[in-house]
Amino acid sequence: MAISLLPDNPAAWTYRSWDELMSIPREEREKLQLEAVRISFRRLRDRIPALTKLADRQGVDTIDRIEDILPVCFDHRVLKNYPIQIIENRDFAKLTKWLDKLTAHDLTRIDLTGLTTIEEWLGRLEAFGMLVTYSSGTTGKLSFVPRSKDEFGPWKFHFYNVNKASHGVDPWTEKLPTFFPGYRGGYQTMLKMMSMFNMEMAGGPEHYYTLYETHIPADLMALSGRLQAAEDKGEIASLGLEPALLEQRQKMLEQGRRREQDMEAWFSKLIEQFKGQRVKIGGTFSDLYRVARAGMDKGIKCEFAPGSVLQGGGGMKGYKDAPDDWEDQVKDFFGIERMGNQYGFSECIGNAPLCDAGYFHLPPYSVPLLMDADGNALPREGVQKGRLVLVDPIPQSYWGGFTSGDEVTIHWDEDCPCGWQSPRVGKTIRRFAESEGGDDKITCAGSQQAYNEFMEFVAGEA
Repeated sequence: MAISLLPDNPAAWTYRSWDELMSIPREEREKLQLEAVRISFRRLRDRIPALTKLADRQGVDTIDRIEDILPVCFDHRVLKNYPIQIIENRDFAKLTKWLDKLTAHDLTRIDLTGLTTIEEWLGRLEAFGMLVTYSSGTTGKLSFVPRSKDEFGPWKFHFYNVNKASHGVDPWTEKLPTFFPGYRGGYQTMLKMMSMFNMEMAGGPEHYYTLYETHIPADLMALSGRLQAAEDKGEIASLGLEPALLEQRQKMLEQGRRREQDMEAWFSKLIEQFKGQRVKIGGTFSDLYRVARAGMDKGIKCEFAPGSVLQGGGGMKGYKDAPDDWEDQVKDFFGIERMGNQYGFSECIGNAPLCDAGYFHLPPYSVPLLMDADGNALPREGVQKGRLVLVDPIPQSYWGGFTSGDEVTIHWDEDCPCGWQSPRVGKTIRRFAESEGGDDKITCAGSQQAYNEFMEFVAGEA
């Protein structure tokens, strides 16, 4: 029997089971999504300065069809559309003023005295009630997502639900020792989710094992390019950075040089320590394949208990010429039948788990559209390829409509062999900016001049 959900509280949708969410008939789901997006836009239109500016310039006051939302969806790069000098000069007053344009919360009330690092700034925001995380792309410039503790509940419930859908283990009732071949924490989005949710899913910090016990400071990520250039010229001292931060950078550079050896030794220890036990293993697929390949070359295989799970992501980026059967090799080495996978991006709460038939299924609170090269909406039927736009109606702190940098193929017809009823994304996903000769220029639906003015507004002083 189909479940009944309220369009004015999409956060509560995350509290329903994944199977319930995947059973909603298409007509009912799309009607519900349209109403939820309409309500979210109406609530936030005049409360978030950046959204107000864009909606005014585009002349959008109401949403009658889901396609009407396209002219007011933010370019994903708006979250890093600040002058780089603000970061380099660590001008936290200007950085806060910039972020204030992207949130419904009044960040002018935050005490900024005494701040010397971006890490401290993010900590001060968190103490205020924000949960601002960052992601970094090929440019090295950080994108800051202005989430707050208003979104913590649905974010957590979705994370638990999507993990169960992805690998089959119920994290509410089954606490498995968890291995993550990375850093212990930080404000980078994935690391923040790991420390907030994955650690609890493991049964507590004592059951959550990481390759390195340290955190990644945001300052090192934000200034990585500038630091390297200054080091090459012998001008590191001129940057005025804290000695402790430079010391940590040196330590992380050394870790990077020996990471493969560290990871192999770390995994070898855990493989022996947890022999015969159920475990959960996470990490990028390239890292997991490196460990598997090194182990198999030595004639080693894991002997974890049946029911252990592996949750990976990131494809095989960073690993050249991976064999076609790399997934089978990873599963064979770790002795795990099911390998979980998810697709999503930092701006939206709702990741899409990979089903047994090989498709990423979007939850009802991730409302998808596809755009063609001219910024027009593609039909929501059949099989379509285009630029992905996702609208998240859950957030109360920020506007959840974003135009991504991904080219995806969506199957709109609900005939997936797995039985889940929702739009599904094919596994082949292309980043426009990373493709050879790729162009990540987004032609916005509506007036391009209006959109350019909006981007200037976000980046500017006013």
